[in-house]
Amino acid sequence: MSASTEGNARAAGYAPHPYVGGRTAALRALAAWRMRWPGAPRVIVLTGNPGSGRSRLLTGFLMMCDPEYRKQLPMDDLDPATVPPDLPAPAVPSAAGRTAAQVLWLLADHFELAAGRTEDVFAELAARDEPVTIVVPDVDQAGPVRAAEEAARVVREVLTPLAATETVQLLADVPRELATELAGALPASQVQVIDLDAPEWSDPKGLVLHAETALDAGSGAPELPYTTDPAARRALAEALAARAAGNRLTVQLAVQSLLMQPEGFDPADASQLPTSVGEALDLHARRLGADPQTLRLMLAPLAFAEGDGLPVQLLGTLANAVAGRDMSQDLADGMLLAAPFIQPVEPSSEDDEDGTGEDAQAGAGDGRTLLRLMHPALAEEIRSGLPDVRDTQTRIAMALLEEVPQQDWAQADPYIRDHLAAHTLEAGLLPQLLTDPGLFAHADPVILRAAIEAVPLEQLGAPARTYLRTAPLLTRSQASATLRAAFLESAFVEDGLAPYAEALHTRGFRLPWRTLWSVPLAGVRAVTTGSVAAAGEDGTAVSRSVAALLVPEGTPGSRTLPDAADGAVASQDGTAAGEDAGAVNGDGAATAGGRTALLLHDLRAPEYVDADPSQVVQPSEEDRAAAPLGFSRGADYLRVWARADRRMVAALVSDSPVTDADLSPDGVLVVATERGVTARQILVAAPSAAPSVPAQRTGTTDADASHGLEGDHS
Repeated sequence: MSASTEGNARAAGYAPHPYVGGRTAALRALAAWRMRWPGAPRVIVLTGNPGSGRSRLLTGFLMMCDPEYRKQLPMDDLDPATVPPDLPAPAVPSAAGRTAAQVLWLLADHFELAAGRTEDVFAELAARDEPVTIVVPDVDQAGPVRAAEEAARVVREVLTPLAATETVQLLADVPRELATELAGALPASQVQVIDLDAPEWSDPKGLVLHAETALDAGSGAPELPYTTDPAARRALAEALAARAAGNRLTVQLAVQSLLMQPEGFDPADASQLPTSVGEALDLHARRLGADPQTLRLMLAPLAFAEGDGLPVQLLGTLANAVAGRDMSQDLADGMLLAAPFIQPVEPSSEDDEDGTGEDAQAGAGDGRTLLRLMHPALAEEIRSGLPDVRDTQTRIAMALLEEVPQQDWAQADPYIRDHLAAHTLEAGLLPQLLTDPGLFAHADPVILRAAIEAVPLEQLGAPARTYLRTAPLLTRSQASATLRAAFLESAFVEDGLAPYAEALHTRGFRLPWRTLWSVPLAGVRAVTTGSVAAAGEDGTAVSRSVAALLVPEGTPGSRTLPDAADGAVASQDGTAAGEDAGAVNGDGAATAGGRTALLLHDLRAPEYVDADPSQVVQPSEEDRAAAPLGFSRGADYLRVWARADRRMVAALVSDSPVTDADLSPDGVLVVATERGVTARQILVAAPSAAPSVPAQRTGTTDADASHGLEGDHS
């Protein structure tokens, strides 16, 4: 197939696609791929220069692939070779704004796969009896953080394995620099690259039609000589298309410019027609009597905007920062100047990511207006014209940081809270930002995690490493800001960073617990709370609350249990620790005929207790029944509830399986996992008498950064 089929289609009297307006050769290739025509490739890689119209083509094709939407199209008037068969709609996991893991798990959810790991997704798809059809658009816009280069990860971690799966029929919209890599991973017979800027796929007549339609007064354009006269309209459309060298975005911007401000435009003067996106900007400014550099400075904050767009109230602040001078008058006088290049967008309802209204004071979900540029290629053009992108990002980051009231992240604008890390990443300043536990708790964990993972591990401090270790749990659980703070508070204690844990108790959160201590013990099979007799400072006997941990024999500080006492330690759910078949060796594996040992730890202080295990006194059933709190647990979670009204007062999700847990009558929750044992005081049990934080153990090594939790669907 080639561009010559465009003329053949028109000669046959077929109507152009009402949305695409051409691209017959490409649409025929896509239709053949969809119907699995003999000789058609299994994988198509769609690419082209920014602004070439890839997204528009793919959108138009998917309209015809959707059984409901195709009912609204004049299917009988279109070239039959461009019309895909009437089949169920393909899976379309858009990569825009998403991480590679998110794209993959969108697919897993769509196909209702039982996969728990990334490799299982591809294995389950490969095991299917019938092929599956997948279309992945907007790979160039992948990732919640632009500077993290998530598009390359999507290609390498998602698209390449999908393309190698024989049961997958794949169509992906990929930037040119990655298209060759993706196509090169397959045999030539299985893949086809459609480069919309290549001669065989270009569509100059379609571009003329696109311009002609946009200029038509009957389609909403103002009545002007070149919009009402068909011959003049056609001549201008042909001139625009010829000057734009096939780039649809250049034509679109030129038409918007002259229709929005037609004064001073001479359609006979070819020098007023742009040859590139950058020239469209500059010609528009000169025609309106403005300095092109002033227009670029006005738009620069939007060229650096992350996420859905920049809140309009931050535009002036960031324009001043980028320009290094007061831009308020330029902005006040120049909205008509900037209008053809700006698009307003309403924020999504997900802005209040807590779902609890916690961030209402920060402006989330209040209907505020966001602004963004009309096309990502505009952003690249403006950024490329700045002398030092890193320095510009530094000034933007500093300006955003100054907008946080009293450095209280609870009061920060949601854009600043969630996206400051992305700006500091490109400025090379992110490691310096990662010292405030309040930011860790309030920022969107998907975005912050993506930014931190883009920094070499050796450049991160201990708090950032703890965050990375905990981030998969934060995203998987979709926790609120308060619960994120609670999870991080425990993680900081586990990693020996007590000051950071304590700081979270001073940031306005009503945390459900205070983490008292944590020990990295492997192989703990059971825990229970109780007390032992101990000598007080004056020599008199006192009762000391302890956590009794059933550990492998030989664990330092433990005492081997006599055979008769092996079943004496039971967890709160009534399972006797000694009833398990065999002991546990140093690696945590059960060994038939082995022996177990008991290790005693102070219930509230970070220190072990040297006492006779046989002297441990557990709470009676009456004591437990009279306690204000009870708990229930699953494989990796616990819920603490008030006995009086069954109201849940704390929810704990673990990043490793829970081995055992116990809750003391006075509300200390002791949890053993594969990572170790942690004790938390449930604060709602005694809100007026929260325990003080004892001094924490020192010498704990920094937490390793997480490389991603397989099975994380966030």
